[in-house]
Amino acid sequence: MNPMNPVNPVNRVSRVNLRPVDRSRLPEPGPVRSFKFPAIRKSALANGLRVWTVSHPSVPVVTMMVLIRCGAADDPSGKEGLAAMTVDMLDEGSGGRSAIQMHEGLARLGAQLDSDIGPDAALLSTTVLSRFAGPALALLADMVARPALAEPDFERVRQLRLHRLTQLRDMPGAVADRIFVKLLYGDHPYGHTPLGGEQSLNALSVDDVRRFHAAIKPSETTIVAVGDCDHDAIESLAAEAFGGWHNATDRRTPTSAGLSQPPRLNVVPRPGAPQSELRIGHVAVARNTPDYHALVAANMVLGGQFVSRINLNLREDKGFTYGARTAFDFRRLPGPFALTVSVQTAATSRAIEESLDEIAAIRGPRAVTPEELSLGVAALTRGYARNFETAEHVARAITQIALYDLPDNYFEQFVPRIAAVTVEDVTRVASAHLDPARLTTLVVGDLDAVAGDLARLNLGETAILSAEAF
Repeated sequence: MNPMNPVNPVNRVSRVNLRPVDRSRLPEPGPVRSFKFPAIRKSALANGLRVWTVSHPSVPVVTMMVLIRCGAADDPSGKEGLAAMTVDMLDEGSGGRSAIQMHEGLARLGAQLDSDIGPDAALLSTTVLSRFAGPALALLADMVARPALAEPDFERVRQLRLHRLTQLRDMPGAVADRIFVKLLYGDHPYGHTPLGGEQSLNALSVDDVRRFHAAIKPSETTIVAVGDCDHDAIESLAAEAFGGWHNATDRRTPTSAGLSQPPRLNVVPRPGAPQSELRIGHVAVARNTPDYHALVAANMVLGGQFVSRINLNLREDKGFTYGARTAFDFRRLPGPFALTVSVQTAATSRAIEESLDEIAAIRGPRAVTPEELSLGVAALTRGYARNFETAEHVARAITQIALYDLPDNYFEQFVPRIAAVTVEDVTRVASAHLDPARLTTLVVGDLDAVAGDLARLNLGETAILSAEAF
């Protein structure tokens, strides 16, 4: 090699292997790789509390989650928001420790507590270095099994939630969500958001919270630990932290009874609003439906992604909105199917009409094409493994298995089950579970500006609703 004319070997190009590239079409995707979900070890304590773990020791951290199969649907009638209030108070002190002291204890471990509640369950989670798993689990146990539930903390938390309700009144999307779920479910346990309402929150007392907590049973609780952990060690730590927990008070069990058909067209007036918040849907199916995978694929075509029919229609073709989406909210009991979109006020009636037409068409009149289904399946399956990159991702997946009684190999089977969905499957489940005659439409917007156009939709008499009533 001539030192005066050095050649960088990295920049060498072998002309022998060069082949012309056809840039007129996209490259063909390769086969979808198989996905292996890690094995779950399971055991139960004497009090019924379940311990599920996955060992993944490559990084010295562990994510721990406490899943409580008790959610907003367990709120007593007239005390909506009680479950969320109770969960919100779990970290407000335990024994002789205040809320500040409990969070200082988490901070010393380098941990942060996250809590969430939905219709069916509550979830507490934290991630710590594996050597701190014992102290972190002990803190979680104090929160779940032995919270202080003091009256001053209750009053403060309730006031914060009432302030939040006041803020939400100025958010059209939040108003639409709260009223829509009430329209669909009425007095059913799913007929309110976890936050509850102003009247129900004001009716609560700290004794209500204490009674609700006393009804949370170890047998409906699952500890999930994923990361650098040993199952036997976690089980031993759980037995030490939770072994003395024996709540046994009963509470009501949510059922699907009591649903009725709401008015087909409902409006919450917001004078002068430049946009209308729209919700269109009806109560659909539960998570355990055998049509789950076909419905997920069907929704991808209808409104589950950017290139879905409804988004391409309302956004790309008509220019009514920045984005429209549909979703099946699968729950332990039948959950809602809903279309969510915010449109220009002048386009309100046409957006409703186009949306209703798209929902009706996917049932058969304009059946899903193989190309549409292929695109939807690809969106669900390509890169599927990215959903399980971290210990937290895997732990959250396991809580889904625990909450919905799914088989341990559910996530392994998701891709092949979705890939096996056919055009005929999609048409069948859309026809079975999407009923245009049952669709309820809610508009939160300027009634004076849209009333005339809405009357021409032939959806029956318009029900005028007040946001303050919900």
